[in-house]
Amino acid sequence: MLIVDDEPLARGRLAALLGACAGCTVVGSVDDGEAALEAMAALAPDLLLLDIEMPGLGGTALAARLADRGHPLVVFTTAYEHHAIAAFELGAVDYLLKPVRLERLREALRRAQARLDAAPAAPVVYLHARVRGERLRIPLNAVLWLLAEEKYVRVRHEGGEVLLEESLRQLEEAHPTLLRLHRNCLVPAARLIGLRSLPDGRVLARLAGTEFSPEVSRRNLPALRRLLRMG
Repeated sequence: MLIVDDEPLARGRLAALLGACAGCTVVGSVDDGEAALEAMAALAPDLLLLDIEMPGLGGTALAARLADRGHPLVVFTTAYEHHAIAAFELGAVDYLLKPVRLERLREALRRAQARLDAAPAAPVVYLHARVRGERLRIPLNAVLWLLAEEKYVRVRHEGGEVLLEESLRQLEEAHPTLLRLHRNCLVPAARLIGLRSLPDGRVLARLAGTEFSPEVSRRNLPALRRLLRMG
């Protein structure tokens, strides 16, 4: 789950309470709605513990964006009772008043787990390629990296390499879990395990499952560092 709250003390308290809840894994902790959107793309949490009143993109606005998707689930955490009706209209699993009590948190988590258990399994996402006239499907979770080369995108996956006709931008827009390292390279968020700085100032990405270390552009470096800290 992902904790979203602009107050550091509130984030710390929730993390401590979740440590006393069996079966919970906190994948990250962020301080506003925009950061939550970035974290969701990279970390794919099942549940948000979401504050309502935050600077910038607030909790109800974020939940409204997620309402049509149905994922991740949302449990609101707030100091104010008057948001309750709006919260449940947005499909929230539960509504916890601060300071959050351990038993109420456990009850909210049980409700969230029941809803997750009742939901159909998420479909496998594929990239589609054509090799010698044969159409192939490559599971996105098997992809190691994608590089733009002239008119095609070269995709390295666990079973080899293929060429795609879509552009990197089209692939990035269609699959939010792909991270841009530089203008010619995307990688699945789950593959990014670290960054390595070179003496000449360049930064390389460390990827799970491959020794290939693509370079990270200065433009994309801050966002990648934030994602690694959240993870």
